[in-house]
Amino acid sequence: MALFKRKISLPMQVMIALVLGVVVGLLLYGHKDVANYIQPLGDIFLNLIKMIVIPVVFCSLALSISGVGESKTVGRYGLKTIVYFEIITTIAIALGVLFANLFKPGTGLDPAKLPKGDISKYESSAHAAEHSTYGNHFIDTIVNIIPTNFFEALSKGELLPIIFFAVFFGLGIAAIGEKGKPVKDFLSGVLEATFWMINKILKLAPLGVFAFICVTIMTFGASALIPLLKLVLVVVGAMVFFVVVVLGIVAKMVGSSVFDIIKVLKSEILLAFSTSSSEAVLPVMMQKMERFGSPKDITSFVIPIGYTFNLDGSALYQSIAALFVAQMYGIHLSLPQQLVLIFTLMITSKGMAAVPGTSIVVLLTTLGSMGLPAAGLALIIGVDRILDMVRTCVNVVGNALSTVVIAKWEGVFDKEQNKDYLNSI
Repeated sequence: MALFKRKISLPMQVMIALVLGVVVGLLLYGHKDVANYIQPLGDIFLNLIKMIVIPVVFCSLALSISGVGESKTVGRYGLKTIVYFEIITTIAIALGVLFANLFKPGTGLDPAKLPKGDISKYESSAHAAEHSTYGNHFIDTIVNIIPTNFFEALSKGELLPIIFFAVFFGLGIAAIGEKGKPVKDFLSGVLEATFWMINKILKLAPLGVFAFICVTIMTFGASALIPLLKLVLVVVGAMVFFVVVVLGIVAKMVGSSVFDIIKVLKSEILLAFSTSSSEAVLPVMMQKMERFGSPKDITSFVIPIGYTFNLDGSALYQSIAALFVAQMYGIHLSLPQQLVLIFTLMITSKGMAAVPGTSIVVLLTTLGSMGLPAAGLALIIGVDRILDMVRTCVNVVGNALSTVVIAKWEGVFDKEQNKDYLNSI
């Protein structure tokens, strides 16, 4: 029996859990009372992962920056990273607009006949964001990067302030030289202990995947999917095109392959898809991209920032969803209006990075600024969970590739390590 268990790898266990979750979810469809007992299993797994994300990000980033030691180098990393993220996110938004115009997923649908979901919790977040301290939530985001209380940022899991403090702290460790060695040893020990915890937590991944997929299928059902099947197909098709063609070309330009990245991260992509959470794979993705050939200081710097500024799948979805709502209500947007839409999404998607339910909140804000009926989002909320699973996978692949791009741009990508790692898989 023990020999049989050893033969089943973790990715295979996750795949089996995924299939079982779908089957059980279909059998128990509509039984919301049962879902209340299954959902906690998934939440426990996700909470365990989120518990160690912040220690991994802080310790690895502070250690890496202390190794780099120069503020000019860190500044160069930051500038190149933000420039790349802005370019690739803009391409994703523009591609979404193109696909929405070509396939018109919202035409022919009667809003009155679609089931409505509850978007009230997202509306309150959007309202709070719109009434920001400085009258602009993007400026708010920039100001709030600097934490007034680091421990408060830790307790709230606010990634950007933690990244800022970790970078500054790392530069401080480098500046004090030999006196900083005990601090580096401590952070290194914490990091090793945290990765031991990750390896133990990931053994529960099949249980978490089963719970998330099962509950999704139980509450989702075909009634919401069938009327909006065209929207789902257009979004999925656009995302596949973005990964294979756009990210494929970017990878080719830097002498890599997007399929190699997918091969390396297949387990993480499956886990991200099942849980709709890119946080669930952040620590392991940082480890794997380091083995892939991107130096530790690049991966620990670029990936956490990418979780805020490089959500390619979310950006692509938002542009399609915005035009879907316009088409559903028979509202024609001219070319200049669509260019304004692209620009608006570029700003709002960055400014809302830390808001819960980001994609829906960004859409609510964007639709309001464009004069489109925000109520249209209540009609697609039923399929948002399925689309969230897909866009999370795209976010993961996009952020993984960004480490290769920045490492190549800096001329520090390890080709020999990359070759050895790919051969070992």
